[in-house]
This record gives sequence, structure tokens and C-alpha cells, in this order.
Amino acid sequence: MSERIEVTYRVRAAADTVAARAAALAVEQSVEMPVGAITDGAIRDGYVGRVEAIEPVERDAGWFAVRIGLAAATVENDVGQLMSMLFGNSSLHDDVVLHDVALPPATAAGFGGPRHGIAGLRERIGARGRALTATALKPQGLSPAALADLAGRFARGGIDLVKDDHGIADLAYAPFAARVPAIAAAVRAACRDTGHTTLYVPNLAGDLDHMRDQIAVARAAGLAAVMIAPMVAGFATVRRLVAENPDMIVLAHPSLGGAGRIAPPLLFGTLFRLIGADAVIFPNAGGRFGWPRETCLALADAARRPWHGLAPSLPVPAGGMTRARVPELLDLYGRDVMLLIGGALLEAGPRLIEATADFVAAVRRHDYMEKQPVNEIGPA
Repeated sequence: MSERIEVTYRVRAAADTVAARAAALAVEQSVEMPVGAITDGAIRDGYVGRVEAIEPVERDAGWFAVRIGLAAATVENDVGQLMSMLFGNSSLHDDVVLHDVALPPATAAGFGGPRHGIAGLRERIGARGRALTATALKPQGLSPAALADLAGRFARGGIDLVKDDHGIADLAYAPFAARVPAIAAAVRAACRDTGHTTLYVPNLAGDLDHMRDQIAVARAAGLAAVMIAPMVAGFATVRRLVAENPDMIVLAHPSLGGAGRIAPPLLFGTLFRLIGADAVIFPNAGGRFGWPRETCLALADAARRPWHGLAPSLPVPAGGMTRARVPELLDLYGRDVMLLIGGALLEAGPRLIEATADFVAAVRRHDYMEKQPVNEIGPA
């Protein structure tokens, strides 16, 4: 009997129909055919999904937590196949949410997880004993020279990480091959003047071959990190790029992450980590996206928790964050977090360097006594 992947779904159903609905879900996510038509006993026993448990969801009437065991042998080390087995056909049913997954240790190890993780990011930046700071280059339409000037000013304010906005792709007004070396040079010059390490993280876009070319450009410009949106690029593409470039730190962007009914802690905190995201950007509570605080905390916990020996991912709450919220956010998440403030810093205009420095100083002087760091020393 092969090992099982334990998948938990949230299913909307009446109490007297949920057992039948769970049984149908188990078949849909495994053999996808009438079980009575399967004549091979080994297939019936080993490959048909099994309903392991059905429990009502507290404070959510009409919904049930349905746990189903799927054969790990149907996945092996193919992350696209993993996503298909977890939620392929059933993502088309509006009464089902993919809520959580428990993987056998060998299955998790086969995907590898982050190559650097929280400790590797800290090591590269030289940041110990505190949270990290980040910002984004905006808006779309800026030339390479304008983006480079903006990045240089952020770096002179002492920010730890400057990333492309996810909307900045390989476009005519700012081609990747032109903008990335220009921005990298501006950040490097600022770092020489300040003595502080700032990582510039370009956004990868296009198909796998284009992303490979873009990573080569980034590496030639002396960069150590890139950003990818797994839901746009595809999980298999991200995993391939991570495997081919183990020296590169990878940030995962959440774009398109709300298009399916997958619980955010699972999608961003667990599955993005599984395919190699060293840091995971997500919409924070109280920002533009309205996620509840409990969801954000569960996501951060999933990204950082001990899990099958995989390195933890750094949570990066973002989306309408402001300087005024820094103490609140650091009390909420502790040291192992990277706060990302974009538009609220850009509003400073000619005072951008000063506004960035103020954000950095607020993070540096925060009192973390109530929470101890867990990923301080050395690369993962």
C-alpha cells in the first residue's frame, strides 16, 4: 500500500448528504470514474481516494471539513501533478475549497523547498536581530533611467530590499535587459555610499525560456534574487527555475492567488514554500485586500513552521501598508518578517530618502522582547 497524501477540503453540504458528497470528491480527485467499473483490486485498494474523516466546521454552518487520503504514488515529484491531484477537477465545483494538505516526508523532501529561506536572506543582507524592510518600484510606464533613480533613492534610505512591481515586465518602455543592469548599478552605487546592503529584485515574466534569459541578465548584473508569481508562471516553471539556479533567492508574488478557492495559508504559506519560495509576499490585514488578521497569522505560521526539514520562507505582508502601522505589524509577526511599504513611501516625493530612512529606523528600533527570533544564524 502506497503512502497517502492527506488533503482537507471545506465542503458546503447538508448534513444528510455530506457523506455522499465526500465520497464523490474522493473519486473525483483520484480515479475519476465509477469505482464499480474498476476490476483490479490493487487499484481499488491503492489508488481510489479514501474518505478519512468528516467534521462540521465550527462557526460556519453548512460547511464540513472533509479529509481525503490520496495515493502519493500518483504525484511523485511533479508539482503540476500535485496541484492537479489536490484540486484539479474539484476546483470547478463551487461547493469545495482546498483547505490544507499533509504530505508524507518523502514527498515534501522530493520538492526541495526554499534553497535559502529566512536565514539565507538575513545572511545575504547582513540583518540580524530585527525584521527586514522592503519596497517596490512603481508605477508602470517609467523608463529604465527613472526606475534606476527611484531605486537608488530607496537604497540611500537604507532599505533592505527593492523589488520591481509585479506589473513591470519585459515591456518596450522598460526592457528587462536595459532596466535591470541600470537599476542594479544605481543600487550598487548607493550601497557603496551608505555601507548598507540593499538587494534589488527584478520581476521575471514570460515563458520559461524568457525567464531563463532574464535570470542570466540578472546574474550578469551581480544580482542575487528574483521575483516570480507562481500562479501566473506556473508551479512547475518556478520549481524548475529554483532547481536550475540554487544560488538565487526567490521571492514569490501573490498575483492571481485569489482566482481559485484555495485557503491562503495553504497556498502561500505551504505550497509556495514547497516549490522553493524563500520569501512569500501576501496581502496583509487592514490593507487594500481585506484579509482577516487570523488568515494572515496562519499564513505566516505556515511559512515559518518546522515542516519536514524544509527551510522556512520569510513572510512579507504587503498591500497598502503604511509607516504608522510598523509597531502594530512587528508586534503581530515578530522578528521573522519583511515589511513591504510601496505607495505610502512614494507619496513622500522629493523626501523619499528621508521617508525611507524613517521606515527603516522604526523597524530597527522596535522592541522585540516578547518574541525571540528563530532563524537568525547562517543560511538554511
